[in-house]
Amino acid sequence: MRLGKMTDLTLNDGRSLPQLGFGTYKLADSQAAMVVRRALDMGYRLIDTAAIYDNERGVGDGVKASDAFVTTKLWNDRQGDPAAALDESLALLGRDAVDLYLIHWPSPAQGLFVEAWKALVGLRDAGKARSIGVSNFLPEHLDAIIDATGVTPAVNQIELHPHHQRRAERAYHEAHGIVTQSWSPLGQGGELLADDTIGRIAAAHGRSPAQVVLAWHLAHGLSPIPKAADSDHMSDNFAALDLELAADELAAIDGLDRQARIGPDPLTF
Repeated sequence: MRLGKMTDLTLNDGRSLPQLGFGTYKLADSQAAMVVRRALDMGYRLIDTAAIYDNERGVGDGVKASDAFVTTKLWNDRQGDPAAALDESLALLGRDAVDLYLIHWPSPAQGLFVEAWKALVGLRDAGKARSIGVSNFLPEHLDAIIDATGVTPAVNQIELHPHHQRRAERAYHEAHGIVTQSWSPLGQGGELLADDTIGRIAAAHGRSPAQVVLAWHLAHGLSPIPKAADSDHMSDNFAALDLELAADELAAIDGLDRQARIGPDPLTF
């Protein structure tokens, strides 16, 4: 059952990215095929995985014979050989190319992310990655790779939710034509979804708090990739595509920023 209309975002390389994605972090490889197929049947078209998730084989089985947009990522310990790492991911996914390949973290202490980005440019030019981008990069890291190659990432996937809104990074992305993709867009649930402001808006629309938060991401032109394992959560998240928030509601959620990070610090991880 398709519950809403998917919007695409235009990347700076001319390709399109489905705005609402489906995340697979912590999804077991043995479950991934079934869950991903269910997500695609529901209407999701962007499936996000990573080498470190250890579920690329299952994800590949799930997207087989579909037109899904598939993202995977280069883990930190493979920044010295991205070509070999991507070949391994493609073999597990059962694909000749991935739609989007990201450097998962800058891991600046290694001093390899600029060379890794140069390698990703080569992989894109070779047709093994149709679009390339990064994840968890700060403006200083983006400046370094753009200055070294003249190639701007199509996407930067960062932790982003109403309690950690990343306004400086979003402004940088907008100025450089980079799509901001939100991981942990629901703030891993809990406190954020229990927030009184979110609850008031949800009640006014007869919707769930998760739908309200995802609708906030979508209204700001962000690309959220919520994860879910069961059908109820998957369909609830997807229904955010049909929810339009008023300007004062968006402003109220904008006021919830605490700069409260859940995940690691990109400067030190």
